[in-house]
Amino acid sequence: MRLTSIHKVIVGEQIAKPIYSASGITLIGEGVHLTQRMIDRLKLANITHVYIKDKRFEDLVIPEVVSEQTRREAMGTILQTFQAFQTQPATSYCKPIQTDLGRAFRNVMGSLIDELKHNETALSLLGSVCGFDHYVFTHSFQVTLYAITVALRKGFNQKELMEIGLGAILHDIGKMMVPYEILSKPGRLTEEEFFLMKKHAEYGFEILRRQDNLSLLTAHCAFQHHERFDGSGYPRNLTDLEIHPYAKIIAICDVYDALTSNRTYRNAMLPHEAIEVLYAGVGTNFSKELVEDFKGTVALYPLGISVVLTTGETGVVINNRAELSSRPLLRIYKGPDGQAIEPYELDLAKNLHIMIASCE
Repeated sequence: MRLTSIHKVIVGEQIAKPIYSASGITLIGEGVHLTQRMIDRLKLANITHVYIKDKRFEDLVIPEVVSEQTRREAMGTILQTFQAFQTQPATSYCKPIQTDLGRAFRNVMGSLIDELKHNETALSLLGSVCGFDHYVFTHSFQVTLYAITVALRKGFNQKELMEIGLGAILHDIGKMMVPYEILSKPGRLTEEEFFLMKKHAEYGFEILRRQDNLSLLTAHCAFQHHERFDGSGYPRNLTDLEIHPYAKIIAICDVYDALTSNRTYRNAMLPHEAIEVLYAGVGTNFSKELVEDFKGTVALYPLGISVVLTTGETGVVINNRAELSSRPLLRIYKGPDGQAIEPYELDLAKNLHIMIASCE
């Protein structure tokens, strides 16, 4: 299989991996030949990339980050919980509404942590092609996967993994109190709208600190995930040592996932582009150590993506290493003139004079 941008899919190409909705419903199954109508629907569902069948890459298998069952359970818990708060009157948003909220999320978190502990490849959420009806729901799930993976890299124990996981999965619950037309506005927010948007960190804190079965630490992850290293964040302009370590990690994961997701006001960046943005924020928004920790957990060039080299050749990423994700193993299938050639493998880790120039 091969990964391609939804904007470069050709009518008639065959889907190699099922495409799911956020709630786990299959939108298009494996083996389906795409029509123009299907492609248009996928774009509306915020699908950025799809896996297509290609005989030259039949042996390339893209593993799921977590099992489909665990994904469905996690998304179901997020949807049920967040929507329950969304339907509350503004005057009662901070009241406890679900006595087993903590237990429900702890069960989900246990499965996520267990599966991520056994994930030996660099993390790439492009491995699970999934649309979404409401950005906040899918975003919360994906930020959780990133945060747990970084925490595992840093050697967190089981209790700490559970704490940061709960903080990550609930970090944006306060957005349920922000008008949807502001959350989904395609253009630049007005000063008043941005003020209301920023309130979601405080709303999240007030919601979570009043839940009997959640710790205050979970609430502070929601409160602090927009604080920044140099004090330029919100809502309290905290600086480096004043920000909880969990919130610092969640902040990086939050920004990265936002950058690599389609939004109403811009197209998604590819992973290596988003990492460059994070590095640009070192010393102001984020600590260098945490950005480097994060970079070490994600695949800069996801399996199956086509890249163009400085030699002019084009290849598909067929393997990558967490510590050397900028130098993947490729299968070259186009020559410098753009014409198809007999595929051969090229390991960029052993050919340091060759660079990736762009992603096709």
